[in-house]
Amino acid sequence: FSMCSRRPQSSLCFGQVVIGPPGSGKTTYCRGVQEFLNHLGRKVVVINLDPANEKLPYQCAVDISELVTLDDVMEGLKLGPNGGLIYCMEYLTTNLDWLESKLNEHRDCYFLFDCPGQVELYTHHSSIRSIFAQLTKWNFRLTAVHLVDSHYCADPAKFISVLCTSLSTMLHVELPHVNVLSKMDLIEQYGKLAFNLDFYTEVMDLSYLVEHLAFDPFFKKFHHLNKKLAEVIQDYSLVSFVPLNVQDKGSMMQVLRTVDKANGYCFGDLEERNLQAMMSAAVGADFQFNSTLGVQERYVESNKKTLEEEVMEL
Repeated sequence: FSMCSRRPQSSLCFGQVVIGPPGSGKTTYCRGVQEFLNHLGRKVVVINLDPANEKLPYQCAVDISELVTLDDVMEGLKLGPNGGLIYCMEYLTTNLDWLESKLNEHRDCYFLFDCPGQVELYTHHSSIRSIFAQLTKWNFRLTAVHLVDSHYCADPAKFISVLCTSLSTMLHVELPHVNVLSKMDLIEQYGKLAFNLDFYTEVMDLSYLVEHLAFDPFFKKFHHLNKKLAEVIQDYSLVSFVPLNVQDKGSMMQVLRTVDKANGYCFGDLEERNLQAMMSAAVGADFQFNSTLGVQERYVESNKKTLEEEVMEL
């Protein structure tokens, strides 16, 4: 008999499935959240579901490489990286009893699922959705945390593309969903934003962004297409972002509260006490860096200065 058959049906397990394109910071996020939650006193385990992950920077409780690896699939079946990754996920769906038995060893924990970075898995293919659906049947209450690199904000065309991908992912995955702009501590290195940061996090009136694209000769001929894409995104009215600097306590806390609200997890008294202690810690302690809000304020102020200089020049 499956070990899961002995689990009480009323026993709930909470956690996050961390998804997003390659290079968006999923593994770094899992490491940061694991350390952050350990400081809060929440017992947490990380589950690696990415068969392409070779060197994991965090302590891993369950690793899919024990079942299948991308290198073995590519070599044995003569597949490319994309085809090999899809095969690995399909292989996992046919061996969910292995995953079930591994997860049952940590049933009293909070779960972080580090997922593969192939975008097609979250917008078109059914394997990942089937895995998430099975986890839900096993009484997991999960939130999909979709990471997007914040540098896309600096390019209006790429940002519209990110919005379309995020919306498609939300509709396909069918889980409570939180979109996160990662690497906010590096946003000032990506160049000047066309609008203030809250325009991108709240996904305000995209007509301004479409008009901004019209000034580019290359995108001018795609004006009608971009306009219709923006209308689709706004008609659904689902996409918004939470900014994240994984090294900042306040930023991590904002994301964690949003995720916990999405899947119904409630803070315990111990976590609240530990959180208050962390937030009041002296400068130089773990996670004590410049806040994401501070990054935003400095960036907005620098834009204002630039605008004032331009006015003076005129």
